[in-house]
Amino acid sequence: MGALIEDAVIDNETMVERFLRMDRLPHIWCPGCGIGTALRSTIEALADMDIPQEEFAVVSGIGCTARVAGYLKLDSFHTTHGRSIPFATGLKLANPKLKVFVFSGDGDLFAIGGNHFIHAARRNMDLKVICVNNFIYGMTGGQVGCTTPTHSKTSTSPYGNYEPPFNLCFLAAAAGAVYVARWTTFHVRQIKRSVQEAFAKRGFTFIEIISPCPTVFGSRNGFPTGLDMMKYFKANSLTVAGADPRDVEIEMGGKLKVGKFVDNERPSFQDRLSEMWGDLGLEESRIVEAE
Repeated sequence: MGALIEDAVIDNETMVERFLRMDRLPHIWCPGCGIGTALRSTIEALADMDIPQEEFAVVSGIGCTARVAGYLKLDSFHTTHGRSIPFATGLKLANPKLKVFVFSGDGDLFAIGGNHFIHAARRNMDLKVICVNNFIYGMTGGQVGCTTPTHSKTSTSPYGNYEPPFNLCFLAAAAGAVYVARWTTFHVRQIKRSVQEAFAKRGFTFIEIISPCPTVFGSRNGFPTGLDMMKYFKANSLTVAGADPRDVEIEMGGKLKVGKFVDNERPSFQDRLSEMWGDLGLEESRIVEAE
């Protein structure tokens, strides 16, 4: 039995290394950061799919999480700040057979990149968006961000944040995403399952992963180590499958609602283009050819 377990561990590590640019390690993330955990769960999901590695493409913008694209052994774009979704859109339209996903942070996707996010969801672009939300601008000094919980302290709100944060899951659902889920870095198996479910759907899918940032968020808000915040996630997460996204706001000190909130069907942007070509009696363009 011990040999079987050891073999399984070795096989699992080999699988993960197949998706990583090992020559670029060690990574830049701080001790206790949850980005590596989110990445590991995503890699395990990709590795278990019956999809050739060369058919995946990852796009990211700027920020701590956005450095992920540089570590993945996939066709990847590390783009300008807030522009990961437009780059991903162009890539998907140019080569519809690619499985394009965006892996970036809350600041990149929803602050400077927020307008791109809502319009891609509205169009139902066939993109998979994974957002690691650590509540703060981690790379640039710990400033208050659009997801910083009310009353939380940051370098620019030393007496507590008084601005209401975005409810990312509600924003995604209201804009038109066909799949919306939220987990924390404590929920590694659930993240893996959600990533696989998101890739199985055609259209705009969104997964929010709540992550510790002990260096600039946790140190100011009672979570000096990553383990402290993981314990908080374990004690306070409440799985509510199918919850109304309007009711899953994040308030530090209260229950953190996680789960799969939206899973529905509607025609993707590419489906509508194909339908338009058919209505016009034209041959379908190579660019919008259905997968």
